[in-house]
Amino acid sequence: MKNILGIGNALVDILTQIPDDHILDELNLPKGTMHHVNAAKSLRYGEYLMQYGIARAAGGSTANTMSGAAKLGVETGYIGKVGKDERGHFFENAMRETGVKPMMLTTDTPTGCAEAIISKDGERTFATYLGAALELSPDDIQPEMLDGWDIFYVEGYLVQNHALLDKVLPMAKAKGMKTALDMASFNVVEENRDYLRQLTKDYLDIVFANEDEARAFTHIEDPKQALNELAQMCDIAIVKVGAKGSLIQQGKEVVTIGPIPAKVVDTTGAGDLWASGFMAGLVQGKSLQQCGMMGATLAANIIEVIGAKMDEKRWQKILDSLKVL
Repeated sequence: MKNILGIGNALVDILTQIPDDHILDELNLPKGTMHHVNAAKSLRYGEYLMQYGIARAAGGSTANTMSGAAKLGVETGYIGKVGKDERGHFFENAMRETGVKPMMLTTDTPTGCAEAIISKDGERTFATYLGAALELSPDDIQPEMLDGWDIFYVEGYLVQNHALLDKVLPMAKAKGMKTALDMASFNVVEENRDYLRQLTKDYLDIVFANEDEARAFTHIEDPKQALNELAQMCDIAIVKVGAKGSLIQQGKEVVTIGPIPAKVVDTTGAGDLWASGFMAGLVQGKSLQQCGMMGATLAANIIEVIGAKMDEKRWQKILDSLKVL
């Protein structure tokens, strides 16, 4: 079986369920958005939200995806940067506990964190302090770090770090690795559209997008047409259309994955875990239909819990349900 190495922003997710959205108004955070904040503001938000109760988890898009794939029996690794602090140790240990091989770089800057504020309807609002993750640089990545890995997975939030991707993606391709990227956020796509399109044409084999990101990337409204344009630039294109399911295209083959009913508690990690299931299926030699169903199954389960991690009982239920694919 092939294996997957991911690179991303290493963040500790701090999860808080709020009883009323007026709390977001008090914090001046528009619902459903993601804001970058400095260390002082992150601390202030954290202290304010403490009264509603918090939970912690190793987070960041790629970390979530690698952890999910590891739970499905895939060998996964992770490259990220953390501080020499308690949160950094927590992150590394949490990754190892989920079965991921952490390849952590360290700095004196504090470990990044994401205040994930969850409304009663499951919508999440993020106040993110990147901290040490922001210092991940091209000089940190040595060629030997990629030895022995088959697929290189990148989160879209790193697209803003042009120098890093300009080094690591050609390096991965030179080593014969397949490359995959999740677009992560439509505003990231809008701000880096020309660069991202060139990156896709030159280096990417697999691209994940939701319909907003696909629209920002292609300037095409219809998801199926946007999928087709994206599929002209890479080997496998995926466009997720929320409650309607998802679309996958490889060459002329187009697969539609229907939605799986779920009770929405928190949408944190839905896209990340969809990618976990799909990538796990891919390295296990499954068909596009099976890969898509694996992604949809994980996404449907993760939105029924708080945060982007699930307990062992739910994972066992998932593994049992995937046996029939």
